[in-house]
Amino acid sequence: MALTDRKAWKNLREHAVKTGNLHLSELFGEDGDRFEAFNLQHDNLLFDYSKQRINHETIELLCKLARECDLKGWIEKLFSGDAINNSENRAALHAALRLPADSELIVDSENIVSGIHDTLGRMQQIVERIHAGQWRGFSGRPVDTIVNIGVGGSDLGPFMASKALSDARVPGARKLEIIFVSTMDGSQIAQRLDSLDPETTLFIISSKSFTTIDTLSNANTALQWLRQASGAEDEVLYRRHFIGISADNERMADWGIPPNSRLALWDWIGGRYSMWSAIGLPIALEIGMDGFRQMLAGAHAMDRHFREERFEKNLPVMLAMIGIWNINFLNIRAHAILPYDGRLSHLPAYLEQLEMESNGKSVSRDGKDIDYNTCPILWGEVGPNAQHAFYQLLHQGTEPVMCDFVVPARRYHESGNPELQQQHKLTLANCLAQSRILALGDTVINEDNTTPFFKRYSGNQPCTTLMLDEVTAYSFGQLIALYEHKVFVQSVIWNINPFDQWGVELGKQVATTLIDPLSQTSPQADFDSSTNGLLKSILGHQEQDS
Repeated sequence: MALTDRKAWKNLREHAVKTGNLHLSELFGEDGDRFEAFNLQHDNLLFDYSKQRINHETIELLCKLARECDLKGWIEKLFSGDAINNSENRAALHAALRLPADSELIVDSENIVSGIHDTLGRMQQIVERIHAGQWRGFSGRPVDTIVNIGVGGSDLGPFMASKALSDARVPGARKLEIIFVSTMDGSQIAQRLDSLDPETTLFIISSKSFTTIDTLSNANTALQWLRQASGAEDEVLYRRHFIGISADNERMADWGIPPNSRLALWDWIGGRYSMWSAIGLPIALEIGMDGFRQMLAGAHAMDRHFREERFEKNLPVMLAMIGIWNINFLNIRAHAILPYDGRLSHLPAYLEQLEMESNGKSVSRDGKDIDYNTCPILWGEVGPNAQHAFYQLLHQGTEPVMCDFVVPARRYHESGNPELQQQHKLTLANCLAQSRILALGDTVINEDNTTPFFKRYSGNQPCTTLMLDEVTAYSFGQLIALYEHKVFVQSVIWNINPFDQWGVELGKQVATTLIDPLSQTSPQADFDSSTNGLLKSILGHQEQDS
């Protein structure tokens, strides 16, 4: 049945007509205890959705829609290893990466949990060896700098998590300099290599296919840099200065990575869901392997909650279904991610990829064009910085925006530094104030209409607050798994496949057709007039430089 023909969808349409124009200040005026009715808690995470434009009937209808779309059945397919990535005929088993060692999940007659924990064990050996100063470069000095070379999910997840958990290092974890390189233009790696010591630098090459041109170009630049600096044999450089992480063992071998320096992936791990795998090696090097396992444990706790809890009390389900309400029934198609903690500065970029690459689709699972909105445009910034940038649009612009505020309740409580503790209180005050004004407008301080129009705050921007008790590896794992499952729930409702990304493939293919024309004195192929004109201009500049 088409989504828009479902009874619950039609009922939600009617409900939106009746309630969609209600202002949040009215909803709070009618129910002074909205928070008690519209918040959920699980372990270390509080989810406040009382500042959403909903009532009890909205929640009831949204849960009915989820049931009509067989969400429970799809959740079981996700966790059971069914090939729910139908366009590539693969399972999507990132949640299996978080299973305890004594679990069992049979896929193609094999208990994949054994292989997962074998890889975790190999990661632990590498991490302990590096932290102990026993991984040495070509000159015999211990490695102290790690350069992660990847792109997309092989970069964003580890980069985001390593920064978020920089204060969560477990005892015994050695402080290393960890650098992330992703851009294909060479600007990042060129700038970094100038300041690095080749004798003590280790490169991690992360690529599921080990064919990604962005990643391999940077890896080849790193290899050439080591050759010029060391004069050592390639075998020594490969063995002492490179670790490969890929699903293609043969391609890693062909490039030169020796067996003891290879870590495995599986084809059922999507790039943007891969930080829980060996792709997370930089995270483990940052916080220690015990910390990495705590992150997995937090995510696994959210997995169990998602799989077992009824919809009305299920954090990922409610976060997702409220998004469905905003996008499809209130016509809100912009989503701001606003962390109020500088350690979470890369969370918006991570969620941009997670959500827009997963659910930025206009074709259903059965290959039909869809006639309803799917993924909104996501963007964000650390809240205190965003207040001095795009909050003007949030407060007084013409675009309706839904906002996620992400904040830890506690920070610096063990530091004994009253100035830092006061700064965290100031951050919390700003977080609470901004979500309050966005939702309720200037009614929070002014109840009449005497304020000049250019100073008015209309409010009614729906806001969610996700409050961690504090940023730990465990609570961070919970938070990211929460968003992963939210994306999956919305894909089920919209009847789209969130685990492929064909929209990124054509650009790569077309780029290869332009490499030769850019290397010649005149373009041989005939493209559109704009591309031809740009090629001519580029080649003209090249002639001037020759």
